[in-house]
Amino acid sequence: MLSLAGCTSGRKGVSVGTKNFTEQLLLGEILAQMLEHFSSEPVERRFYLAGSYICHQALLAGRIDMYVEYTGTALLAILKEKPSSDRSQVMQQVKNEYRRRFNLDVMPSLGFNNSFAIVMRGNDSRKMGVKTLSELAQFAPKLRMGVGYEFLERPDGFPGLAATYGLRFAEPPRVMDLGLLYRAIENKQVDVIAGSNTDGLISALDLVVLDDDRSYFPPYDAVPIVRPEALQNHPAIRATIERLSGRISAEQMRRMNYAADGEKKDPAVIARNFISSERLLAYSMNPSRPGPP
Repeated sequence: MLSLAGCTSGRKGVSVGTKNFTEQLLLGEILAQMLEHFSSEPVERRFYLAGSYICHQALLAGRIDMYVEYTGTALLAILKEKPSSDRSQVMQQVKNEYRRRFNLDVMPSLGFNNSFAIVMRGNDSRKMGVKTLSELAQFAPKLRMGVGYEFLERPDGFPGLAATYGLRFAEPPRVMDLGLLYRAIENKQVDVIAGSNTDGLISALDLVVLDDDRSYFPPYDAVPIVRPEALQNHPAIRATIERLSGRISAEQMRRMNYAADGEKKDPAVIARNFISSERLLAYSMNPSRPGPP
């Protein structure tokens, strides 16, 4: 934490932070590359800052100017509030409390919700006619479930899920490292897993995300969190976020995650290709980089 201490004095330009997993790196690269386009100021990448707590403290210390958080994580892990499935309510509560408690601005969603996702093989889903978690309940006694360690203990984890949908599986959930979940379902060691909505292997392995039709899971909308001073001093930040608002779907995020993790492509190249394909740089606010006439 000592390395994150300090303020912005002596630091020029904009500093973008991320947590320590692939999706965050990709989002950080997208933000950084767009900032570089819309501004002549230097952009510092401070990626892999562990988890939410370290990123949050880095913001408060002025070590970074912005990073992407998820509304459900902000609500539960940072604000320590009770979970809620009301998307607009969670967004407003996070926005209001971050401003009141921390003097930080929660910006509009990038467009996708990276909630927990209950996933099963596509063939099984089609054969059983299971598209929702309610429909899964009648088949659960013949199925095995795999989960990550924390999913058994989280307030929005397995116990509440099982109670909400009446899920009784053939055996207690198998607990394993997150990196092994998709291998286990692919190899038919388990039949259902608790993943994340934007995991890259969902599409690649022909898996299906079952609809949370009773809205058990809190929303995890991806939202940039920014220091107000940075917004005031660097107009390119607001321009970048406005261009990105609502522009990244869950399916697009899955494809980018898979390109990085499954195909081992350079995240900077993936980000650049996404920006180009979405025509996010159709105009520029930077006078030194004029847009099309």
